[in-house]
Amino acid sequence: MIDGSYKQYIVSPERYTTLVPDGVNDYIAGPIMCSASTIYTSIKESQLRPGDWAVFPGAGGGVGLQGVQLAKAMGLRAIAIDTGDDKQKLCMETGGAEHFIDFKKVDNVGEEVVRLCDGIGAHGVFVTAVQTYPNSISYLGGRVGGKVMCIGLPPAGTQHIDVDPNQMCFRKQSVQGTLVSSMADVDKTLDFAKRGLLKPIYTVYPLSKFNEAVQKLKRGEIAGRAVVDFNME
Repeated sequence: MIDGSYKQYIVSPERYTTLVPDGVNDYIAGPIMCSASTIYTSIKESQLRPGDWAVFPGAGGGVGLQGVQLAKAMGLRAIAIDTGDDKQKLCMETGGAEHFIDFKKVDNVGEEVVRLCDGIGAHGVFVTAVQTYPNSISYLGGRVGGKVMCIGLPPAGTQHIDVDPNQMCFRKQSVQGTLVSSMADVDKTLDFAKRGLLKPIYTVYPLSKFNEAVQKLKRGEIAGRAVVDFNME
């Protein structure tokens, strides 16, 4: 482990260094090395198949939006959950979501998800917005084999999922946690970008506006990713 964040140069062992493919700019490669590859690994480990319904609470954020794009590229049918016209436009037009649910305009998000997913429920729910954990099981509805994939990390003790063992047993549903990606998964995710299947969705800030970018992220005011360019003043 070596301090590397926010430095201009570091030395990295070759076997642990990922090469950025030609044609993938730094502004999209940076987020891919963490958030996009993380949700790619989660989608892969969910074992969903082409044509399955994948639901993304917090789809307008950086991780969720990249997840929507990857889901489409992998043949899944993506449903985005978030709020606001800007995020709806991004999720539908750039992300490629099949449906968008604005949680501030829908009385019962779980029922709406089930209705859209063939009246049965989602095959997989990929939770990046931690405040949606308590309701995430409801998005599975009656889908046999449905899975909730835990990606976002809430502060300890702040969010919980109430699980009915009977529902888990009779419907073979599950809750599964995933963390970061292997180097092979990072390479695979970068390849999606090289093929044009992960589009750059970011706002670039100079180093002088670093704190401003962080505060906007905390308030949920940034759609996609915030990228700080240390070469910009």
